[in-house]
Amino acid sequence: PEDQKPIFILFLTMYLVTITGNLLIILAIHSDPQLQTPMYFFLSFLSFTDICFTTTIVPRMLVNFLSEKTISYAECLTQMYFIYVLGNTDSFLLVVMAFDRYVAICDPFHYVTTMNHHRCVLLVAFSCSFPHLHSLLHTLLLNRLTFCDNNVIHHFLCDINPLLKLSCSSTFLNEIVIMSEGSVVL
Repeated sequence: PEDQKPIFILFLTMYLVTITGNLLIILAIHSDPQLQTPMYFFLSFLSFTDICFTTTIVPRMLVNFLSEKTISYAECLTQMYFIYVLGNTDSFLLVVMAFDRYVAICDPFHYVTTMNHHRCVLLVAFSCSFPHLHSLLHTLLLNRLTFCDNNVIHHFLCDINPLLKLSCSSTFLNEIVIMSEGSVVL
């Protein structure tokens, strides 16, 4: 633990800079009327998602630097659920932002009607909703598994593959879902 204090300070500083930077982006977008365009609307949601994503991982990691490095199975599933939800939401928002730029460049005369506020809200709602279904599927499939005596995961966060390796029961269904459904999400 003594040699981990400098690492703790480094990661805490990076975490605070990340949170502050994303908050400043959100505040700048919402305080300037000229930035009330679809691109900045999506960017503010992306910044908010990044704050949530970082907060899902870093605080637990910081606690692990200074104390015992254990996490309950329920905490592990919860952390994994939110990591996948927020990571996939980030990806979906980036796709939506790319679509926004595509419409702005390739169809500028219809941009205002194509990217109206209602459609932007629907795109953000889809970008936030679909990842919940994806993550819920994986979490429920993991929750049905049984685990043997060895329950140590050598990772700083919970992930599907290390949990599957610890399972005593069949992981065939989990692996099929990962391979088939994962490509759809990507």
